[in-house]
This record gives sequence, structure tokens and C-alpha cells, in this order.
Amino acid sequence: MSPKCFIDQVATEEIMSRVARMCAECYDEFSEGDHIYYDMQSYRYLCHNCYEEAAAGLNEECEVAEDDSVGSLFA
Repeated sequence: MSPKCFIDQVATEEIMSRVARMCAECYDEFSEGDHIYYDMQSYRYLCHNCYEEAAAGLNEECEVAEDDSVGSLFA
């Protein structure tokens, strides 16, 4: 995964008091010292599990990777 898609940070009291106390995807609460990930495309903080799921669906340009095995309506 390209480092430009996410910023890996450690949850600090400052981050949690000013920006986010919970994951924007699953709403699990962060604890001080947790590794959290800032999504540069969607401007949100994610927990490790949600980060892995989001990163798996992106290509190197931080765009949603298309699955060619799934046909489209107009294909």
C-alpha cells in the first residue's frame, strides 16, 4: 500500500481530545497508545482492522481497485 493513502499515528490524548475518539468506520473507541490510521482520501481516522480492510480495496493511486471478475451493467 502506498504511504500516501494513510498516515500511521499513535493515539495520543491530544488527538483524541481534538480530533477523534473512535474509528470512523466501526465506531470502536481508541485508547491512548493504539495505532490509528488517518485516511488521506476520506479525511478520517481508522482503527487497525478497518485500515486493513480499506487498504486492501485500494490501488497504488489510492483509488478503489476495480474487480474485473464482476461484470458491469454495460459490459
